[in-house]
Parts: sequence; structure tokens; C-alpha cells
Amino acid sequence: MQCPPIRGYGYNGRHGFQSRRGHCFRHRYMDAFFASIPPRTPSKRSPLPRPSLVNSIHNGASLRSVDHRNGFPENLPRNSSSKWKSDPTRYSKLSGMVKPPTIERNLECTLEELCYGCMKKVMITRDVLTLYGQIIQEDEILSVKVNPGWKKGTKVTFEGMGNESPGAYAADVTFVIAEKRHSLFRRVGDDLELTVEIPLVKALTGCSFPIPLLGGGTMNLEIDEIIGPGYQRVIKGQGMANKKEPGSRGNLNVSFLVNFPKDLTNEQRTAAVSVLGDSG
Repeated sequence: MQCPPIRGYGYNGRHGFQSRRGHCFRHRYMDAFFASIPPRTPSKRSPLPRPSLVNSIHNGASLRSVDHRNGFPENLPRNSSSKWKSDPTRYSKLSGMVKPPTIERNLECTLEELCYGCMKKVMITRDVLTLYGQIIQEDEILSVKVNPGWKKGTKVTFEGMGNESPGAYAADVTFVIAEKRHSLFRRVGDDLELTVEIPLVKALTGCSFPIPLLGGGTMNLEIDEIIGPGYQRVIKGQGMANKKEPGSRGNLNVSFLVNFPKDLTNEQRTAAVSVLGDSG
């Protein structure tokens, strides 16, 4: 049977596809032809994602830091995904599939880790969809590379590493950097603040004493002037790392807290008056 001429290629009902010259590529039953194509077999798990980095001002940098299970190290932070914070559910009009809410949790880091950088490993438990449509729980170890100079609020997102469910994309997992409180230092931007206690006699006569540094070690600081209220010394280059200028660091600002004696004898009072006199 000859098909009527059609410009270019086109589908002509049950007769198949026709070329520009009028030749007809005919299949007896097109439904049988399409039925002969084997159906796609669903994968057991979602493809592994690439995590992305979003800091507090949403810069567009990226970071790949997925570490798959090769045995679980001990003493890893473990968290059940059902307890994590989440964002509102998103819906894709293009595919008709639901994007589940993003799972968020805090990732605490010390000042040393935020200054020098580190690799943090976190174990999570998530729902995984099997080949047969069953949902099972699996443990995953995610590796977060903390870069020098990161601040609290920096976000690291692992796309598709959250819970899986039928008819929906796998949820994303986001870690929000949090700073652990330090016993000596307080962070202010790229600088560190340190308060040192000294006795009154050294505040008046001058002194030399070691100053602790972040990450260990000390630096000897000499003071040959009177330490009064608000006195401060700045040690350059001993603060936090500056992520915008690799290799550079902020300052260490040292403040002093003078310890006054709680009690004086009459002889000490007299001696203090005679020495200080009208110096104030």
C-alpha cells in the first residue's frame, strides 16, 4: 500500500513513518512495536550526588566530599534523619515528582578546626528505596571538608543523600557550621580576643609572661608600661584564618584584668601611700 506524500518525515497512523520521497517505513502494528521495547528496570538506590557548599550569604561555590561506606569509624556523630530540621516540600511541575524538604542539622567545629581546616565525618541513617519498592534503613558516612576561615552559619549541602520514598526525589542533607565555645579565646570576625589576669604589682611595675596561642604554643609578651583600665595589646597574625586571603590571619587582641589585693595591713597601706603619693 502506498502512502500519500508528506513533507519531510511524519507518522501516518498505523502505516508508520514516511520519508520525503514518499517511501513508507511501515510496521504492521505500531503498538506491538513499542510494546517490544523492554521496560527500564528501576535502580536499587538513587545515583550518588555531588554536595554543594552554600555559606551564610549564599555564595555559589561547590565542594565534593562524599565518603562511601568502607567500614564505620568509631565515635562518629550519629543522627536519625527523622529528627532533623526541614524546609517546606517543593513540587516539580516538569516531572510531576515531589522534592522532599531539605534535612538540616548543626555541625559543631572548634576554633582550631575552623582556623586550620579539617575533615569531619558524620554518620547518618536514612530511608532507602530497594529494587522491589521496599523501604529499608541504611547507614551512610558523609565527609565534610571544613576549609580554613569558615564561620558559623556556613552551609554544606549533600544533594540526594536524605530519605528516599516512592514517587519523589531523594531529599537533600544540609550541615550548618556551628562554633564550639573555646575555654580561652573568643572569635570576632577574623580576630581572636583573649583576657589575661595579672596581679596589681605587675600592672604597676611591668612584667613579662607567656601568652597562649590558638592551636598550642605560647608567645612571650613583655610589658614595660603601667597597665590601666582598657589597656590592650595586639599581636598581629595570630587570629583566625582569612578565607578571602589564603595564608593570611587576623590579629590576637589581648586584654588585661588586674587583680587587686583583697586585704592590706596597716603597714602595707602606709607603704602604698608613701610610694604612690599624689601620682594619681
